[in-house]
Amino acid sequence: MNPPDYRVAVYTGSFDPPTLGHLNVIERASRLVDRLVVGVGINPEKQPLFSPQERVELLRQITAPLGNVEVEAFEGLAVAFVRRCGARVMIRGVRPLTDIQAEITMMQANRQLDPEVETVFLMADAKYAHVSSSLIKQIAPLADDEALARFVPRQIIPALRAKIPLQRSQTADLPAQVDEI
Repeated sequence: MNPPDYRVAVYTGSFDPPTLGHLNVIERASRLVDRLVVGVGINPEKQPLFSPQERVELLRQITAPLGNVEVEAFEGLAVAFVRRCGARVMIRGVRPLTDIQAEITMMQANRQLDPEVETVFLMADAKYAHVSSSLIKQIAPLADDEALARFVPRQIIPALRAKIPLQRSQTADLPAQVDEI
């Protein structure tokens, strides 16, 4: 049993793949609580790039330096997972302001499901506001590893490349200079 002032929070998401924005929220949230559980949600209706276990492992790699962070996969309602973790606080990472409307709707639904669970919104730092897992999936075939490292932790680039190889440029085989005929 944890002491009454022991603070536990849960940050849930799909993390497919984890981005620097996710890591930014995890690092900042971990400083606010004694224990942070990162919950990798399993949505059977989605076709993820990485399996739940792969996402858990990737997140464990990038959060290893953070001594109070644990990573687990879960199915079902996020508020139920929060309670199973012994928490009463759910962290939600927010990127652009357009996320706010959907997040508030989700927060209100979660309050109806469990009024004891509070939602705390953390804005990703401005330099990560545009970074999403969907963006990573779009640019990965076209961006080299140095470019990708601006959006995802370097440790996950090999796993990302195994799923989405870098495509050679269509113009890579053209001569540097084309003479007129």
